[in-house]
Amino acid sequence: MAIETIPHLVTADELLELSSDGFYGELIRGVLCESMPPGVDHAQIAAEFCAELRNFVKSRRLGRVLAGDPGVKVERDPDTVRAPDVAFISASRLPLDQRNPGYSEVLPELVVEVKSPSDSRDQVNDKAEMWLRHGVLLVWAAFPDERTVEAHHAEQGVVIYRADDELDGMDVLPGFTCAVAPLFEA
Repeated sequence: MAIETIPHLVTADELLELSSDGFYGELIRGVLCESMPPGVDHAQIAAEFCAELRNFVKSRRLGRVLAGDPGVKVERDPDTVRAPDVAFISASRLPLDQRNPGYSEVLPELVVEVKSPSDSRDQVNDKAEMWLRHGVLLVWAAFPDERTVEAHHAEQGVVIYRADDELDGMDVLPGFTCAVAPLFEA
């Protein structure tokens, strides 16, 4: 007679403890999904997006720009914690004076996902669609090899920005624009 064991589902709090012990990855419906750091090019592109967003957002006190794979709780019981490359959360959703030492309970309005060397295009697009299903309004999916950004908008669908284009914040960050090409330059 075979005995079936029930796997232990990990909580967001347990994931936070594991990250302090060196675990790098996400939590999907209670299951740990370890990932490898994506490399220098990926980090530099994410930093460029972060810098452009931060310069616009901070001077206007619009909210917070988060980088470094901040954990965002998107589901509970079992917990799912995803890690965007860059995220913007408005001050109306998360007041500027409110501290948050753990994972964000507040969904960002804008998420940036940079394709890692180990990602497929479908994986990046699936992650963008996952963010939209959970309430994120705009996801910029960056594809370094093509030097393009696909803007997945909750209501407007997908808009493709090429190297010669100006990326804009649509109705999520009205007035924000930046040239696409420099986002991918070393």
